[in-house]
Amino acid sequence: MLKVSSRGNSKSLGLLVVFITVLFILACGSSAQPQEQPAPQGIDMESIRSAVQDAVNESNKAAPAPQEAPSSQEINSAVERAVTDAMSTGLPMVQSAVSEAMADSPSSDEITVMIEAAVSDAMAKGLKAEDVGPLVEQAIAEAVKPGITAEEVESLVSKAVERALAPGRLVIYSGRSKSLVDPIIQQFAETTGVDVAVKYANTPQLSATILEEGNNSPADVFFAQDPGGLGAVEGMLASLPDSILDQVPDWAHSPQGLWVGISGRARTVVYNTEKLTEDDLPSDMFGFTDPKWKGRIGWAPTNASFQTMVTAMRALWGDDRARLWLEGIQANEPRIYPKNTPQVAAAAAGEIDVGFVNHYYLFRFLAEEGENFAARNYHPRSGGPGSVIMVAGAGILSSAENSENAERFLSFMLSRVGQQYFASQTYEYPLVEDVKTPRALIPLSDINSPQIALTGLADLAGTQKMLQETGVLP
Repeated sequence: MLKVSSRGNSKSLGLLVVFITVLFILACGSSAQPQEQPAPQGIDMESIRSAVQDAVNESNKAAPAPQEAPSSQEINSAVERAVTDAMSTGLPMVQSAVSEAMADSPSSDEITVMIEAAVSDAMAKGLKAEDVGPLVEQAIAEAVKPGITAEEVESLVSKAVERALAPGRLVIYSGRSKSLVDPIIQQFAETTGVDVAVKYANTPQLSATILEEGNNSPADVFFAQDPGGLGAVEGMLASLPDSILDQVPDWAHSPQGLWVGISGRARTVVYNTEKLTEDDLPSDMFGFTDPKWKGRIGWAPTNASFQTMVTAMRALWGDDRARLWLEGIQANEPRIYPKNTPQVAAAAAGEIDVGFVNHYYLFRFLAEEGENFAARNYHPRSGGPGSVIMVAGAGILSSAENSENAERFLSFMLSRVGQQYFASQTYEYPLVEDVKTPRALIPLSDINSPQIALTGLADLAGTQKMLQETGVLP
């Protein structure tokens, strides 16, 4: 059964019936021989605008006085009559498509994604009957909203078709690794038809590149591993609309509205379970400066998340104590790794006893190798910088040539599709509500994370200078 909000009025219902009928006539051509499969028929912007405007005008001429909002059964019946009149063979597909779309009460952004995907797929060979279902989903979902006008319905469909006809380009600089984020970026490209180009490198390198390129940077979006990288280029980012910022908690976006968090990540200590238990581990990160940990530690000083943790140390402990920690770990002769993944593998193999990493790398190993994998995460009992919660985030450059597509990309990353990807596939924390997380993922509320503003994690340059002064970085 089709699930539709009871809000709206009979004028919207009348518009909906006429509107859907016109869409099907456009899709199918003449209905004189409804049993024959119609040949693909091309469609352009003007024909859509003209057809929708005709439907609007006809609906307005005979619009009845406002009454109670139609029930879902009444709308169901109206849709069935419209579809049957246009083309009897299209009805089962449309009913199925509408039911699926409305079951989860999609947002306007999600509805737009549906219609754009349908129209993009249809453009190459002409709009066909089986491609009209998503258009019906969108029309129903929007028409039942209180106060929506005929012009707004026309605009919603017209814009979606226009963007599908000419989806444009998008250039992303990604400080997140290709293995983690490329699948969801490609899903955005396939859904919208946008030609997406991605430049992958580590976050500090890309922030330096953007600063060097200045207003001539080809990048539209900077997708960074941490707030530090975004903070380094804040002066080159454009203000984001509230429709994007309001989707995440206040702590997960720039106070100035210049970037937004996409997913949450917790710093942790990975340890070898055959040699250690949690009781063997110090209550906070400073405990690892004890000489008994000499030769037993792994770290990745060039990694952006490690540098963010050191930035958190500076914010929470002050520069003097953060410097002492770096010098203390250096004295314990840590093994150096290029990034997080090999540290987790080394901990399980017994090459090191502990490593300083992000939480989600362990879960990828557990998914591939099973529960016998000899490593686990430890969030320091006393909290502090070893348990800091970071966000991977993104901003739009003020010089972006494709700013509209950039906003669409951020909205897609924060949609339920994007957020469920990060929760289910990369084991990161979603930042929007009502997204299911794997049972193995420790709730954020169970981590004794410090209260630190994300702006306190922005001084990446100061941290890199300290790492060089202590000899951690060349």
